[in-house]
Amino acid sequence: MRGRWPGAAGAGTEGAGAGAPPDVNASFAVLAGDGIGPEVTAAATAVLGAVAEQFGHAFSFEYGLIGGASIDATGEALSDTTLEMCRAADAVLLGAVGGPKWDGGGLRPETGLLRIRKELSLFANLRPIVVPEALAGASPLREELVRGVDILFVRELTGGIYFGPSGRDGDRAWSTMEYSVPEVERIVRVAGDAARGRRGKVTSVDKANVLEVSRLWREVAARVMADEYPHVEYEVVLVDAMAMHLLARPRDFDVVVTGNMFGDILSDEASMLPGSLGMLPSASLGAGRPGLFEPVHGSAPDIAGKGIANPLGMILTAAMALRHGLGLADEAAAVERAVEHVLAAGHRTGDFGGEVGTVEMGSLVGAAV
Repeated sequence: MRGRWPGAAGAGTEGAGAGAPPDVNASFAVLAGDGIGPEVTAAATAVLGAVAEQFGHAFSFEYGLIGGASIDATGEALSDTTLEMCRAADAVLLGAVGGPKWDGGGLRPETGLLRIRKELSLFANLRPIVVPEALAGASPLREELVRGVDILFVRELTGGIYFGPSGRDGDRAWSTMEYSVPEVERIVRVAGDAARGRRGKVTSVDKANVLEVSRLWREVAARVMADEYPHVEYEVVLVDAMAMHLLARPRDFDVVVTGNMFGDILSDEASMLPGSLGMLPSASLGAGRPGLFEPVHGSAPDIAGKGIANPLGMILTAAMALRHGLGLADEAAAVERAVEHVLAAGHRTGDFGGEVGTVEMGSLVGAAV
């Protein structure tokens, strides 16, 4: 049914949409990270434990450091030891990285996140933006605008301005946006495959009226869609116009594909459609295992340690790990239904004006599974 958070059946990812074999043994590398990361990650692993018990699986969890926590312990934002642990896992769960403690220093926690994406060749970031029926009235936008919103952002993750040549020279600094034809082709194919399993529409976002790199993106995307996905509706929207359309007519969009920086900004903007960053999961995928699964929200250091963070984004991220990382579609759906059940029953964390804490919300979802 429409309204499920992943919303990406057939997204060209391992196991997507497959039925669940019995008695699965799977390993998760858990990188809780900084701020509220450890709190929401603990809630998600507890829900995964409930899934394993309910479906007769055996899930194991191995823990490592990333971001500021890793800088404090090892002097690196991501150590080689942790990276190898992740390579050996079936899926990687990541809580959040960063915080003011590490601002202004020579090494930033976010470099660990960029490195793991690059080292694991995770080129496709799936960010579903779904407004659950129970939360339609919680959006800062009018309810009639957001009811039924179901958008899948497909963000290119290992190219663009975040990975292009950059530097500083005296009073000058530069960051370069670069894309190659193969990079654009593979991410557009992920979007095209996803659209086939959804509502059959792809929107490509660029800035081709100004940027040469976007002109290449537009040419390649148009060719791939015309040649390989002729029955998928295709449109192109400039990034500044897209920023407006997301707030004025969000239900018009199905699959949105774009580059690294534009995808980062636009999906964060769209996160406000359901009313809180705390609701949104994401999956970063490559050609095979392991994928990296992290919520869209940051480390929220202002509420870290208070037990009030919303863990649902991380729990739904765990559902994406089940579906896209392990091929366990039934188990993923069970988690998503459990979240819907808990919300429909009226349970809310503080970001939605409620009083349910992080641990309690995780327990409610686990019980509903």
